[in-house]
Amino acid sequence: MWEINPLAVIGSVLAALTIGFVWYGTLFGKRWQAETGLSDDVLRNAAMGRIFGGFALATAFGAFILGHVLATYGSPGTSISTMIGFGVGLGFVSTSLVGTYLFARKSGTLMLIDGGYWTLTYTVMGLIFGLLR
Repeated sequence: MWEINPLAVIGSVLAALTIGFVWYGTLFGKRWQAETGLSDDVLRNAAMGRIFGGFALATAFGAFILGHVLATYGSPGTSISTMIGFGVGLGFVSTSLVGTYLFARKSGTLMLIDGGYWTLTYTVMGLIFGLLR
């Protein structure tokens, strides 16, 4: 079994939360809210502990799997790890959102906002794994 750096997994979760705070707050918050149709009241009254807890667990699992993928390459350097993270984010996660959003009749704008977030997040995850190898 390949060893996966638990600090890289934790760092990846923290990075995902930080990127999300900026991405869905400052950068695209109002546009994302409009595209999802969520009102201020709905957002205010959300069970944020459950939402963030579930997000953190799912993201930790995704980071663990990314670490496993990177480990199959031996010990790739920072640039290769970053490129693989980008490829996973764009090539697997974002393209999966396209099909889901098309069938759910979601907007192209929402696809770009969410796909962009995941592409950036997995790129940074790859960077973190490369730096902490």
